[in-house]
Amino acid sequence: MNAERKALLLALTAVLLWSTVATAFKITLNYLTPLQMVMGAALASTLVMGLCAWAQGLQRQLIPAVREDWRFFLLLGAINPSIYYLILFQAYNLLPASQAQPLNYTWAIALAIMAAVFLKQPLQKRDSFACIVGYLGVVVIATQGSLSDWQQTNWWGVGLALLSTFLWAGYWILNTLKQREPVITLFWCFLASLPILIVANVIWSDWSQVPWQGYAAVAYVGVFEMGITFILWLSAMRLTRHTARISTLIFISPFISLMLLAAIIGEAISIATVGGLLLIICGLLVQQWRRKESSPPPIIERSPDEF
Repeated sequence: MNAERKALLLALTAVLLWSTVATAFKITLNYLTPLQMVMGAALASTLVMGLCAWAQGLQRQLIPAVREDWRFFLLLGAINPSIYYLILFQAYNLLPASQAQPLNYTWAIALAIMAAVFLKQPLQKRDSFACIVGYLGVVVIATQGSLSDWQQTNWWGVGLALLSTFLWAGYWILNTLKQREPVITLFWCFLASLPILIVANVIWSDWSQVPWQGYAAVAYVGVFEMGITFILWLSAMRLTRHTARISTLIFISPFISLMLLAAIIGEAISIATVGGLLLIICGLLVQQWRRKESSPPPIIERSPDEF
């Protein structure tokens, strides 16, 4: 198998696995609170990232990295997974997954806005157009196409979903300050988050009534949302010479995800949700239009379900 075919296979595998995440979130929330989900998933992901670092021969870099940048890892760990996933899971708790998932796709638009504010990078015309089209899609999804009846919208859930996109954008902006292997950074971020998450769970959570299905579900989220799938995607990006072509595969994910939500947990997928998602995807495609192959867009650095 040549490199391009292998990259395509790895990318498609990652996309298919990420497509299950929204369904996994809702199933897990039947058994666990958002706080329990964050701790359980972070624990599973820490183990996965540690194994990946060992498999890639990076274990000797772990200690020097934390000695040099332990404060940086503590900051990143506070953002991701702690605050980011707590807010994201709460958004999924308040909204149908078919609404929360498309809203999270606006993270790349949030990144352009934050880069303009904090990095003084001016918004290009296509970025401004992407913002308008993308957030129009947000309004369509949030109101379910009923623009005259805003009171039926769960604005708290919508606000949390959108806030999570800005938190994740900020996390990646901070990541640009250091040039390290992503596996090492993620391992220390997740490990650094565990003490406070464990203490918070001891104080505010009761795990004694959680059935085995809850443990299995949160382990799935930790392994595939935060762990192995990221490695598959990153490997695909490193193998291919056509990053823009491969990265467009992520736009398959939200539509597969909607079908899985309808088939597995029986969520009704409205025309407004599909229409709003199409607007968001159009905005993202415009944002990436004519980017150079040698300069892949930031969208490829994370999972599609976290946009």
